[in-house]
Amino acid sequence: MYFIVVFCFCSVFFVELPIVVLQDWPHASSSSPEIETRSWVLVAKWYVFVFQFKPILLGTVDPRSPMASYRRVANSQKCVRAGGKHNDLDDVGRDVYHHTFFEMMGSWSFGDYFKEEACQMAWSLLTEHYGLPVDRLYVSYFGGDAAFGLPPDDETRQIWLEIGVQANRILPFGLKENFWEMGDSGPCGPCTEIHYDHVGGRDGAALVNNDTPDLVEIWNLVFMQYNRELDGSLRPLPQCSVDTGMGLERLVRILQNKTSNYDTDLFTPLLDHIHQVSCVDIYGGRKGSSDQEKVDMAYRVVADHIRTLSVCIADGIHPGMSGAELVLRRILRRALRFCVEVLQAPQGSLAGLVPTVTHILPAFFQIMDVINENEAQFLSSLQQGSRLIHRTLNRMENKHGLFPASVAWSLHRDLGFPLDLVDLVLEERGVRVDREELDRLISENHKSQSGPQSQLSLDILSLSELQRLGVPHTNDSLKYQYSLDRDRYVFPACCAVILALYDGHSLRSEVSEGQRCAVILDRTCFYAEQGGQSHDQGYFTRNGSKDVVYPVDAVEQVGGYVVHHVTTSECLKTGDQVELHLDQVNRLSCMVKHTATHVLNFALRKVLGPSIQQRGSHVSAERLRFDFTTKVSLSVSQLQQVESCVMDVISANQRVYSEELPLLSAKTISGLRTVDEVYPDPVRVVSVGIPVSELLNDQTDKQTSYSMFSLCGISRIVAVTGRDARELGQAVAQDVDSLSARLAGSTPSSLVSAHCLAKEVGILSDAVDNTPIPQWQRRDLQNQLKVLQRTTNTTVRKLEVREVRLTEALLQKHGKKDILVDSVDTDSLSVVMKTVNQLSTAAPNAVVMLLAHQVHSGKVLCACQVPKGSASSSLLASDWAVAVCQHLGGGAGGNAVVAQGTGSSDNIIEVLRWAEQFAVQKIQR
Repeated sequence: MYFIVVFCFCSVFFVELPIVVLQDWPHASSSSPEIETRSWVLVAKWYVFVFQFKPILLGTVDPRSPMASYRRVANSQKCVRAGGKHNDLDDVGRDVYHHTFFEMMGSWSFGDYFKEEACQMAWSLLTEHYGLPVDRLYVSYFGGDAAFGLPPDDETRQIWLEIGVQANRILPFGLKENFWEMGDSGPCGPCTEIHYDHVGGRDGAALVNNDTPDLVEIWNLVFMQYNRELDGSLRPLPQCSVDTGMGLERLVRILQNKTSNYDTDLFTPLLDHIHQVSCVDIYGGRKGSSDQEKVDMAYRVVADHIRTLSVCIADGIHPGMSGAELVLRRILRRALRFCVEVLQAPQGSLAGLVPTVTHILPAFFQIMDVINENEAQFLSSLQQGSRLIHRTLNRMENKHGLFPASVAWSLHRDLGFPLDLVDLVLEERGVRVDREELDRLISENHKSQSGPQSQLSLDILSLSELQRLGVPHTNDSLKYQYSLDRDRYVFPACCAVILALYDGHSLRSEVSEGQRCAVILDRTCFYAEQGGQSHDQGYFTRNGSKDVVYPVDAVEQVGGYVVHHVTTSECLKTGDQVELHLDQVNRLSCMVKHTATHVLNFALRKVLGPSIQQRGSHVSAERLRFDFTTKVSLSVSQLQQVESCVMDVISANQRVYSEELPLLSAKTISGLRTVDEVYPDPVRVVSVGIPVSELLNDQTDKQTSYSMFSLCGISRIVAVTGRDARELGQAVAQDVDSLSARLAGSTPSSLVSAHCLAKEVGILSDAVDNTPIPQWQRRDLQNQLKVLQRTTNTTVRKLEVREVRLTEALLQKHGKKDILVDSVDTDSLSVVMKTVNQLSTAAPNAVVMLLAHQVHSGKVLCACQVPKGSASSSLLASDWAVAVCQHLGGGAGGNAVVAQGTGSSDNIIEVLRWAEQFAVQKIQR
């Protein structure tokens, strides 16, 4: 048997145990950052290996990468399980064995050993090396699923019997417990789990997979032998793999003979520290109904979450607004809420726990500042959110009914409340959110933010078929074969042969006219989407039919193949010879912005210091986006310095050198790289002003062509280059100056013109907020527009006050009538409503309705008010307004006291008479 077991962060007890290192294990992989931010939908992971080695499982690994040679791997991995398909966040604190962060020993086989060897090694390690009693162990296996046509995994059951496990301790379970999947599609398969009974001396078979804290799973062995297709069907994988994982926290609990993970020395120092800074009793290990005030739950939540925060922030993942950063933000805010409201700890206490974490889990960086900054931001939102929840509950007629989903979504979207925290706060008040409506709102938001999904990406089965057919990987070196001729780039056409066609389901030898397909060529000059740069655009022509164009709308690289997405204008066949034509303007624009991204990185580090780290970027022909870490927002002065630094580099018109180098050689060059980026081997190295290396055989002279560069954001910078950068800033500034001049020249004399100007200020404010212009210029224009907004608002209020003075005249006209129906001369529904309100205040027993003919639109405005609890209680304002506005061919809304609406009519006198008769009839009933 061959195994490596090395835990990075070990308890004091555990490090004294012998570390088992046996022979012939070729690869011990380093731990990847806990949360994958680049290539997977799930932002928080169960098995981090699944994501670290995802390209191997999917068959998309670059054949030039060292990972392509992996067959057996073992490692100790930091894991975060707090989002996506496998999510423990809601369970943390409620029990004593779930965690958002845990350390896991994992072992992998990629087409090497399979079920028998995996089971034997796991059993040997637990029973022989760690000495776990056999009579406390149970194993589960996949019992099959008839609906999916999956038979029981009898092979695994037989393996356990041969190892010596008693038959009554080998238990079958279904898809939920013993069939493991990465997501909605991809490699998957049955799994077998080893469970440990902390009590012992009993038949605990019925307690397995029953959420019993005394009998828990400690090791999961996954046998990936199927691929889940997008339509939900399962197809056998061409190569089977093994993925196993055992959690440190649960193992330490066993080895230290504790009743809870939180009683081990991985947590007790933290719990002691929490008690010192809180205003509650010492941790007692209570849960459920015995923990009525949720104090012990709060202890566990804070202890768990501060570990997660420390690990993630130390690895460069900071709380943010999307992806992995958003998951961490949810964890931080959940911890803060328990810390402040339940444990009654003062502000700053959560960050104060970091030194204790670093003692237990050593080798971490300073992270207290990050937590403190986020705490200050959230405490304000927490108070505001609590008030909103309180007001909403008070307005609810049924105090124990469903909480409005719209309010819950507003708490999440506008105030940054994690939805699970909203659920928890409401649960404490005996209320549930309208989950069906909330799910609908979440789904709508997800649809609006997610783009269209490609159906032409090669899956592992089609990649395996390409390899079986001997289709060679695409030669894409021609994408760099362009030249500079007379200050102009030349991108030559490329001739190629079609080697394969893919229709989204299978490989084809021919596709018909009008069909969308993926085309694989022997060579290409097209740049695939990678490295944060958009793919090339262009078209094919086919030999013998040069006048027929095949547009290329996407290009991607999968497993060494460059895949061109094409909609066929005529039939295409394998073996056809084609000529590739680039959209040269699009490529050149991407090149300019790609190099500008590196210059921006340099400028930020020069102005803000070396602590600035790039967290991602994306380059398209229109603009570039640059994400980076920074503690505070950049000042206007800093923004101008960064922009000036970039302009200095551009103005120097320095040469840009580039060359492909072996990855190991490239890493020896001192330069700027994205944190945790996975680079191909070989890798293209770009240098501005200095040759890449004296060893390079070729240097390509490229002149800069940025023209002008503008910063357009903080933490996430959006930038444009060239003529766009000049024109956008000038155009917006001219619009603001023009509006300022008009307002300074004359004050609006009518309410309509005042409202139009106020609306114009609002539209222009949106334009300034959303147009890529220099950030320093944006702030200046925003300040100008705020002054203009105050001016127009003041003008509108003054004109409304002037028109509301009609109240006195109307009172004198109608005297002490119980039904007051009349018209006023105004174009503003706001003025109509305010006049109605003043009349109702002056004549508290009267029912009031006013109509107004809006000249510019031809509409009739309607507003009414009915005193609550008066003799006219049979007349509801909402019924009155709806009836009148329907009579006008329009609509209205409101409540029993106030309502408003609109309609259309040329005879307002007749409408007034009809409205008054309606009120009389209702009151006299």
